[in-house]
Amino acid sequence: MNLALAQMAVESGAVKANLDRALTRVAAAAADGADLVALPEVFDVGYFAFDSYDRVAQGLDGERLAHVAAAADEHDVAVLAGSVVEDLAASREAGFETPVPEGLANTSVLFDSSGTRRTVYRKRHLFGYGSAESELLVPGESTATAEVGDHVVGVTTCYDLRFPEQYRRLVDAGVTLVLVPSAWPYPRVEHWRLLPRARAVENLTYVAAVNGVGAFEDAELLGRSAVYDPWGATLASAGDHPATVTADVGRERVDAVRDEFPALEDRR
Repeated sequence: MNLALAQMAVESGAVKANLDRALTRVAAAAADGADLVALPEVFDVGYFAFDSYDRVAQGLDGERLAHVAAAADEHDVAVLAGSVVEDLAASREAGFETPVPEGLANTSVLFDSSGTRRTVYRKRHLFGYGSAESELLVPGESTATAEVGDHVVGVTTCYDLRFPEQYRRLVDAGVTLVLVPSAWPYPRVEHWRLLPRARAVENLTYVAAVNGVGAFEDAELLGRSAVYDPWGATLASAGDHPATVTADVGRERVDAVRDEFPALEDRR
């Protein structure tokens, strides 16, 4: 499988410009042979644009996700809509199950190459530490997985990287590739380099962390998207400017590493 991480510039509050940029990146990655494209966390309005969340939130049947689904179908490529701000009441009215009847969530949606919604993941661990996220959003509760090609794909989001038990649940669900849409800011560069790689090593799985770039009023995203293999090797990475990170992520590599070094069998 050819995986592409669309490390795109995200402008605070600029929903149309961000969506157009994301769709352009999906089309370009597909033209270059990608089988799966992942977008960053809250790519639609920008993670740190907290004052805009209420204004821009849509349900799972909303127009922005419909555009992403249409792009997946048009370009014959699976797409992780890295995350958007979801209006839970609108989703429930449209017939979707939600953790609570109303509120907002940080929600990623994985579409297959026909534009069919395959899984929905609402960020479980909401950032505190002076952030408005934990005040504005409702945490998710599910472990989201879907089959894409030969892989069982799992999704986590940004701050989830600091909670390794969540990745153990994904391994127990058969996951071989974890996508991590993020909005990771300076100055925590070393944490960003360490945590996705650690999750790959301890779970013997691919971990692909896609970050955005761009400056907000109180923060700047540090980019540095990367793909790590089940042995912890860096397959591809980027700096802090817009880029597309691509890597071949063969399922057979996961099976080979787990056969060679069956550490997961020694869990107690």
